[in-house]
Amino acid sequence: MDLPFSGGCSCGAIRYECSGEPMVMMHCHCRACQYASGTSHSSSLMVARDTFKLTRGEPRYYEKKADSGNTLTRAFCPDCGSPLFATTSGNDQILVIRPSSLDDPSQFSPQIEIFTDQAQAWDQMSPDTAKFPGMPPPA
Repeated sequence: MDLPFSGGCSCGAIRYECSGEPMVMMHCHCRACQYASGTSHSSSLMVARDTFKLTRGEPRYYEKKADSGNTLTRAFCPDCGSPLFATTSGNDQILVIRPSSLDDPSQFSPQIEIFTDQAQAWDQMSPDTAKFPGMPPPA
């Protein structure tokens, strides 16, 4: 991925920049991500939180208790509703960016798919990604 990379919401009210290489790019099939994305899974790239900075605007946040017991906080544009990024209380050192918010989303290339045990039957998973029925074990 070209560094730094940048992105923002559909209306341009929120902008960000990231100087860190993604740790992993993934699709998550958990039910919470299905609700958040409005479809069968959510896509994301995980980065070190200290490599990410907002450069314009202030997102709105929504918090939800995850199955793990951690609090998941999702950020979105309060004007156009575009999903932007998320954090978890389970690890405050990472931030998860939605690739649809990237200025160049073609740089997104998923490596893994998680919570595949909750995947919808009509969702077509890539044969090129590693699959995990839940959260993958720590590396």
